Amino acid sequence: MDTSPTLTRREWLLVGGLLLLALVPSVAGGVRIGEIATGASQTPQNARFLQMPLPIVVHVVAALVYSVVGAFQFLPSVRRWHLAWHRFAGRFLLVPAGLIVAASGLWMTALYQSPASDGTALTVSRYVVGGLTLTFTALGVSAIVRRDVAAHGAWMLRAYALAMGAGTQVLTSGPFLLLFGPPDVFWRVVQMDAGWIINVVVAEWIISRRRTVARRDRAATVTA
Repeated sequence: MDTSPTLTRREWLLVGGLLLLALVPSVAGGVRIGEIATGASQTPQNARFLQMPLPIVVHVVAALVYSVVGAFQFLPSVRRWHLAWHRFAGRFLLVPAGLIVAASGLWMTALYQSPASDGTALTVSRYVVGGLTLTFTALGVSAIVRRDVAAHGAWMLRAYALAMGAGTQVLTSGPFLLLFGPPDVFWRVVQMDAGWIINVVVAEWIISRRRTVARRDRAATVTA
């Protein structure tokens, strides 16, 4: 049994993996903010960000907070030994940042002129993902208000998985880009949707495993 107030090796590996997953999108977002701050020349790739900078700046900053704070929020050691921090970070950092990430993503989907390679299907996917992220976060908050810790953790994990899709999308689109160049509309939506779907599948597997362990523990307690 873990009796140490520090993170286990497995937890450090998990945190490292999540932070690494967030690294490339964070760097890309930093580049966009740098272009805005320095007044870079407009190109087809950055025109929408330079013409309307507020949504992307808000999105990048909130996503950085969300990905870093969220990487620690789901660790058993943090909840067990640093519950006060877990509650503070969730209430004042993770939940607000998650709502801002989802809302600003929807804002950009609605107001930015999308590249021709995105297509209508990807626009619909972005609306669905943004809407679900907002919904899951709201359900997570509602669950903890009812003191349903298990449901709270499940809903917040689902929201975090969707929000971290940008990191996984680097893995689902990067190899294709290196081998074949920029994708067409079909392959673009396949690659982007694959990133979200992979994260959702992993999140549901973790939630299912937690439920199995919880049932096993309750059964052991009853029979003890």
